[in-house]
Amino acid sequence: MSKTVALIGTLDTKGPEIAYLRDRCRDLGLKTLVIDSGILGEPLDIEPDFRREVVAQAAGSTINVLRQADSRGTAVHQMMKGVRQVVLDLYAAGRLQGVACLGGAEGAVLGAYAMQALPVGVPKLLATPIASGKRHFGPLMGLRDVMVIHSIVDILGLNPISQTLFDNMAAALAGMLAHGHIADLKTEHRYLAMTMLGNTTQAVMAAKERLAQAGIEAVIFHANGVGGPAMEELAEQGLFIGVIDFTTDELADELVGGFHNGGPNRLRVVGRLGLPQIVVPGCIDFTVHGPLHEIPDHLRGRPVYNHNPVFTLVRTLQPEMAELGRRFAMRLNEAVGPLKIVYPTQGLSIPNFPPDEANPQGGVFWNPAADAAFLKALRADLRPDIPVLEHARHVDDPAFGVEVAELFLEMI
Repeated sequence: MSKTVALIGTLDTKGPEIAYLRDRCRDLGLKTLVIDSGILGEPLDIEPDFRREVVAQAAGSTINVLRQADSRGTAVHQMMKGVRQVVLDLYAAGRLQGVACLGGAEGAVLGAYAMQALPVGVPKLLATPIASGKRHFGPLMGLRDVMVIHSIVDILGLNPISQTLFDNMAAALAGMLAHGHIADLKTEHRYLAMTMLGNTTQAVMAAKERLAQAGIEAVIFHANGVGGPAMEELAEQGLFIGVIDFTTDELADELVGGFHNGGPNRLRVVGRLGLPQIVVPGCIDFTVHGPLHEIPDHLRGRPVYNHNPVFTLVRTLQPEMAELGRRFAMRLNEAVGPLKIVYPTQGLSIPNFPPDEANPQGGVFWNPAADAAFLKALRADLRPDIPVLEHARHVDDPAFGVEVAELFLEMI
């Protein structure tokens, strides 16, 4: 049976390009449904299967109302809702198995919003010139497996570069639909979620191995501002029996500013679900920024650690650590399931370690007073029934990872 892909584009500017991609998909045996996400003009050189009027109605509006909106942003926001609803309705009816979009700044966001509502494993291809590495990718990917392609040229006209890109997109869709599959989130297998960064990899690997010995497979999320929220969203869908939130730096970046901002619901979702969880304040002693010369002015003068050529870690100071303690307590107080907090006293990240013979001052982030401020504020505001366990380990010590895994096994 032929598979069907939805092709999303603002056809008043991208009509010929969407038509080309449509034809290449058909050449490879795929069926297509073209969705017009444009607002202003009429489709160019193509007849959509879902006209913009239909999309606007799916958003609870009309195309004339959107054209007269107080700003283009308002109109685009409403059209996003319409495109998403059309795609969701088609998917629920079994009428589409994949999605692709060609778009500039607005067109890409319109298509991406629809893609982000589809399950993991449904092919989602998005080509746009704004995927240049100089922009934030959050609006394009969200928490889903959207495959973002840098179009190199703008999407206006057919030429050797754009045609190659579109040909490859069609081939990718055909291959994924022939050989890929959708994630099974209803499995009976026992999965546990864990968060990790490079600063906690050794400990998390050891914890994962210990859990595997007990018949529990750990799914690891990179705590980079997207990984934590993605873990929590999948927890809401019932994939996990529990969580070891080993790396909670996303709260520090939310507070101070940084790449790894996990948002205001971070550390709330799992507790509200009642899932067993262990929380470790791993890596809250820094925020993540670009190369050294790109560190914001208000953070200059703090201890820094060159993590790699593109990421610099900046130390969180004592007042911020105290505020993080209060935020941890406030959010974890909402938990209705089993919960333990485990605190490694010998350092919260790789550059945070106590003095030794080779480093008489300790690591560049070693600041016992600042870290103690976190612990003091946490205990002051935390519910008395939630235990805070101190372990004389470094956060990245494999032995600490095993100890945390053992605590979870005891909990369940």
